[in-house]
Parts: sequence; C-alpha cells; structure tokens
Amino acid sequence: MQTPDQYFTSGTERLRYREQGQGDTLVFIHGWTLDLDMWEPQARELGHNCRVIRYDRRGFGLSSGTPSLVDDPVDLAALFDHLQVSSAVVVGMSQGARVALDFALRNPRRVAALILDGPPNPADAMDGTADEEVPRARYRELIRAEGLDAFRREWARHPFAQLRTTDPQAQALVRQILARYPAHELLEPPAQSAPGIAADALESLGKPVLVLNGELDTRRRQHIGVVLSHALPFATRELVPGAGHLANLDNPRVYNELVRQFLARLARAAA
Repeated sequence: MQTPDQYFTSGTERLRYREQGQGDTLVFIHGWTLDLDMWEPQARELGHNCRVIRYDRRGFGLSSGTPSLVDDPVDLAALFDHLQVSSAVVVGMSQGARVALDFALRNPRRVAALILDGPPNPADAMDGTADEEVPRARYRELIRAEGLDAFRREWARHPFAQLRTTDPQAQALVRQILARYPAHELLEPPAQSAPGIAADALESLGKPVLVLNGELDTRRRQHIGVVLSHALPFATRELVPGAGHLANLDNPRVYNELVRQFLARLARAAA
C-alpha cells in the first residue's frame, strides 16, 4: 500500500512529505525538476529497517511556492521540527545535495551524516544560472517561445533526466514526475541567489559523508564528486555501476546496498 501524502508548513508555504518505517532516520532531498516520488525504490526497501522521510521542496511536485535555494534549508529545518527529528542522515541528490550541504553547515547538530548523490559544484552561487550543464536561460526562452511542453520534451533528452535502465516502471515514474514539474522558477524571474560554499566551510564539516556518482554520469559531475570527496575531511566516494545521473533509479539494488553499508559503518563507529 502506498504511503499517504502529508503536509507541513514553512512560512507561508505548504509542503508535501511522506514518512514510513522505524529505526535510524533518513531524510531524502530530490533534485531539480523532480519530487519525492523519485525516492520510491529507496523508501520501499530501506523503509523496512529505517525511518524514511522524503518531501517535495518548495515549488516542486505538490508543494506550494517558488523554488528557492535560499529558503530550502529553512524549509528542511521546519520539516525536522514538524516531525520532531533531532538528528538524521540527510541524503541529497544533485541540486538536493547542495541543499543537504547548506543545511548541515547551518545545523550541524541535526545532521548525523550526509549522502551527496551527483552533487553540483558547491562553490558556485546558486542563482539558476551557475550550473553550466543546465542552460536555464535557454529554457526560459524556449518556454516563452514554444510553451512548457516544448521545454519538457527537450529536458527529457538531457543527461540529467535520462535513465540508463530499461525498466518500464522506472521509465514511467520519471515521465510522470517530469509531466507534473510546474517550472515556476523558469516562468518567473530568477530567484535570489544562494552564495557559494567556501572551501574552508567544507573543511570544517566534521560529519561522515558518502559521495555517490553514477558510473555513467557526466564527466563534470564525476569530477566534482572526486574533488568534493577530497575536500570534505570525513568523506568516501562510491560509483553506482551502470547508472547515470539518476543513479537511485538506474540501479536501485546497488544504490540501496551502498546506503546500507554506509549506515552500518556509522553504527560501528558509534558503538
């Protein structure tokens, strides 16, 4: 049976979340154009032994508002407060990895560890234009000229939105998620910029970190994964075989096992 949608408020916005399972708390943060449903394979399997929480960031999925990387860490804190989460392992994918890093630096006591999946360059100011692999200015023009469906068709061909697996359920899930992506930040003026994260801030992060990359992700994202794993003092890096940018959907079996192994190492260290 599918876990029911629930909602919490952050400021004036109403954000969707799902919660299931008991045990160590895992909070999952989705990437750009995606929503909480991308984590279905992880919630289904890891929810047997963990408390799995996933949510739609503001302006994505069924959450209200306009996407804002400035407000994202505040929203995540509101979710922790709403569910009375004192500390959790935070898993962020792509743009969500940037949110996870920001949150950990602002709220170190609330983060037991981080899993950063296909992260962007944390040094980039996140104003919707910094990521050279995602031409948001072009997408805004495309929407103005040809409409939102034209953008969705083009984005579906981007390496960040393409699956390497031929699994029909995964393919259908990604189509459904992209079909309901509201594109608020492409239809409206660019949001306030979130400043880049300085190298000394990364070096001060005293938390265990697992950096993940799909074996077939873009060269730039793989390079960032290597650099970030060296910059963070307690980081390790793993590749998900046969997977692209959507590694958790391309190869959920290995992805979930890497998460389990990371949790087991944390438990051994705590003991």
